[in-house]
Amino acid sequence: MEKRQLGKSGLEVSAIGLGCMGISFGLGSGIGKDEGIALIRAAYDRGVTFFDTAEAYGPNVNEDLVGEALAPIRDKVVIATKFGFKNGVPTEGVDSRPEHIRAVTEASLKRLGTDFIDILYQHRVDPAVPIEDVAGTVRDLIKEGKVKYFGLSEAGVETIRRAHAVQPVAALQSEYSLWWREPEQKILSALDELGIGFVPFSPLGKGFLTGAITADTKFEAGDFRNTVPRFAKDARNANQRIVDALGAIADGKRATRAQIAIAWLLAQKPWIAPIPGTTKLSRLDENLGAAEITLSAADLDAIEQALGGIEVQGERYAASYNRHVNR
Repeated sequence: MEKRQLGKSGLEVSAIGLGCMGISFGLGSGIGKDEGIALIRAAYDRGVTFFDTAEAYGPNVNEDLVGEALAPIRDKVVIATKFGFKNGVPTEGVDSRPEHIRAVTEASLKRLGTDFIDILYQHRVDPAVPIEDVAGTVRDLIKEGKVKYFGLSEAGVETIRRAHAVQPVAALQSEYSLWWREPEQKILSALDELGIGFVPFSPLGKGFLTGAITADTKFEAGDFRNTVPRFAKDARNANQRIVDALGAIADGKRATRAQIAIAWLLAQKPWIAPIPGTTKLSRLDENLGAAEITLSAADLDAIEQALGGIEVQGERYAASYNRHVNR
């Protein structure tokens, strides 16, 4: 698979990474440990070298699984994890106090079974802790050899600039897809200016852009999409227009909706590396197939013409969670 540089950091990753959250958290019951390890190793065998996890995914259990899966090939992959929630539980609020960052880092190193973390992200900005203190703490961890690169997630432009002035930010991980294009307003230009890579999560709209989710789809009890306004039945029904338009384009390219959605992201900037997640080998193969699709300027214009005028219905997060983003 093609490799990409995350901005000017010098860090090289596969053009498409693997978001490992859904293997054990967030999107229902996930899959068993052995299945999860097999999926991660299958991704590596197919050229994926970029794997994303977090303390909050489980909490804790996802890091254990990812660490075990990648242990035999640790020196050949990039592992990203995150700190920033109290007790690793998003509903308990944010916590980026320096002592907490250090404690989480030590625990993550142990769970991952590694001597260093390639990218350590602040999962969400903590308004009670100056970002300079956060960046300074990660800078010290980098000097100690426990972390290689510093990342932010769902941070706003001012926060990114302030952090970058203390410790260069290698990558920003935020949501970006054909149904959430807010980063195009200010974020992408700032990242380009500063030489920071971009790692879009939920590049398939939490599964909606695949076409596999309809207004009648029932999610498992533990699936967080049950709380997302954008996944309310009426919103899904209205947003079907996006899926239909994407399907027409995909048919013309002899590709799937998912492949076009990921290929569109890859075409936006050479320093973008999306991390779609899945629990199925067939979907993994489908997603990675996007790296083989080249979208011309005419293709991108056709996508813009077909989808650009469609207003997506529903907020992307519940109000209680939205307060943690774009600070």
